[in-house]
Amino acid sequence: MLIRPPPEIPSSEITDPQVYAGRRDFVRTLALGLGAASLGLAHGAETRSGSSRFEGLLTSPFSTRDDKLTPYQSMTTYGNFYEFGPDKDSPAKNAHRLRTQPWMLTVDGEVKTAKTFAIEDILKWAPLEERIYRMRCVEGWSAVVPWAGFSFSELLKRVEPTGNARFVEFWSLADPEQMPYVRIPLLDWPYVEALRLDEARHPLTLLALGMYGEVMPKQNGAPLRLIVPWKYGFKGAKSIVRIRFVEKQPQTAWMKAGPDEYGFYSNVNPDVPHRRWSQANERRLGEFLKRKTLPFNGYADQVAGLYAGMDLRKNF
Repeated sequence: MLIRPPPEIPSSEITDPQVYAGRRDFVRTLALGLGAASLGLAHGAETRSGSSRFEGLLTSPFSTRDDKLTPYQSMTTYGNFYEFGPDKDSPAKNAHRLRTQPWMLTVDGEVKTAKTFAIEDILKWAPLEERIYRMRCVEGWSAVVPWAGFSFSELLKRVEPTGNARFVEFWSLADPEQMPYVRIPLLDWPYVEALRLDEARHPLTLLALGMYGEVMPKQNGAPLRLIVPWKYGFKGAKSIVRIRFVEKQPQTAWMKAGPDEYGFYSNVNPDVPHRRWSQANERRLGEFLKRKTLPFNGYADQVAGLYAGMDLRKNF
């Protein structure tokens, strides 16, 4: 893949962190939504509920403008969340077990002071944006999803990484009581993913708390997950309980499981096939025909400069 340094993102495209009216009511709505979601359902996927809707989401300039949204039903009934099972419908069947309150996020490692945040406090960090992102999974399917969240940089405002911090780990919950397949060595639990610090700082990197204008469904990674739209979907850790800043490039869950199939960078690259299938084409959920896969999932203008001079076949 030929890498050309992209133009800088103009300041006009960076969301103004303004505080909008009715903020207290907004946060109260989110807390109520999380509380309702924590009850779960007796069977099957979570359905849409008015009590879990966000209010006053900001429209993000980073949203894609020319793609049809993937149906909500498709996104909530088909996906990967191996803590709840290996099949695409396993998360929708089993994630009702997940308890999302109380929920704490620990930030540690190469930081001046380790901190722990309650999910209610995280919800107050910034007005949430709705960002419509293209998503691409390594198995050949893709989606266009309106996520609700805020840039990872909002976390950096509240912790002070040391000069040794070069990478960021994202740890998912691994509780066999709530997540039955954690008892089975499908992967080396807990699920850990990681980014280079400059990748995490990039304005496109999102900490998401919801989708389709609503609180995140449990089967999609409630209450907090990572979205990195130019990388394959498995880079987006779900149900995050720990964020750790480290000096050396870490081994992630899928690197341990298949180092010749799942590299650290995992940038969407149609020219680098998976060992068992091509990555040149993809099929959107809810559609029949395939389409060509775009380099960096269509975000090359924004992110290619992060990898200038790198061999993206070797660093896959």
